[in-house]
Amino acid sequence: MCLGVPALVKAVRGDVALVDFGDGVEREVLGATYEDVKPGDIVIVHAGVIIEKLKDEKLDELLRMLNEFREDLEKKADELLRSLSYPSEPTYGG
Repeated sequence: MCLGVPALVKAVRGDVALVDFGDGVEREVLGATYEDVKPGDIVIVHAGVIIEKLKDEKLDELLRMLNEFREDLEKKADELLRSLSYPSEPTYGG
């Protein structure tokens, strides 16, 4: 099993693409397998190599799934905190 991570292509220099995984840090990845990758494209990166260029419909599906995953994690975290008698929002003294 491999884990591919979505990234935004910021620049392309020869076989290397400069991408942002959403954290604001640009990283170099190998993009030689995709000659038509250009700035603004969303790609899937695995082990430092672009393995797929996402089309709009696939990107929409991926974003929907990631949002559902995030919502589910938040719900489960709230349930766990309630079961441990912790407030769901942090409280600070003062």
